[in-house]
Amino acid sequence: MVEAAAHEQLTLTLASSFRSFERQLSIWNRKFHGELPVLDINEQAVNMSSRSDLEKIKAIMLFSALPGASRHHWGTDLDVYASNLLGDNQALKLEQWEYQAGGPMHRLSTWLAKHASDFGFFFPYDKYRGGVAVEPWHISHFDSASDFQASLTLNCLADCIAQAEIAGKSAILSNLDELYDTYIMNIGAYPHG
Repeated sequence: MVEAAAHEQLTLTLASSFRSFERQLSIWNRKFHGELPVLDINEQAVNMSSRSDLEKIKAIMLFSALPGASRHHWGTDLDVYASNLLGDNQALKLEQWEYQAGGPMHRLSTWLAKHASDFGFFFPYDKYRGGVAVEPWHISHFDSASDFQASLTLNCLADCIAQAEIAGKSAILSNLDELYDTYIMNIGAYPHG
C-alpha cells in the first residue's frame, strides 16, 4: 500500500499504530482529569469540570477508546497520513477537517477511500453512528481485526476494567453494556463479509 500510494505522490506515514493498554490508560486518565483536551463532535474543546463521570466517559469515547477496547491494542489498526502533504511547520492534528475538501490530507483521504480495501483495510469509523466520531485517518486490517473483534467480549472487557486503575471505573462498569454496544461494537461493516 505504501508503494502504491507513492506512485500517486503520497508519502503514506503512520501517525499511530500499536498502542499498549498502559499508553491508552494514560491518555484516558489524563483526559478524564482535564489534563489533555477532549473534543466534541464539532472538534471543539469540552469543559470536563462540569460533567458527571458518565458524561466525561462518553465525551472521551467520542475520539478515544476505552483502555482494553482500543483497536490499536491489536496491532491491526493504523492512523495514517501523507507526510508530504503537510506544509512547512504544519503539524498534523488528526482532526476531521484535515481529511475533508480543502484540508491537507484530502487527496490521501480520497485515495484511501478508493484503494484501502485493495490491501485488506477498511474504515471502522467511516461515519458517525452515535458512538465514535468519524476518523478518516483510522484504517483497520479486516482479516486480522475481525478475529480480535470477535474475542472482545463484554465479560473480558469488564474483567480488564475492574483490574485497572482507570478514572471513572465505577461509572464505566455500571454502564459497560451501553458503552460496549455504542462505542466499541458499533463500527463500519467489514468488506466482503
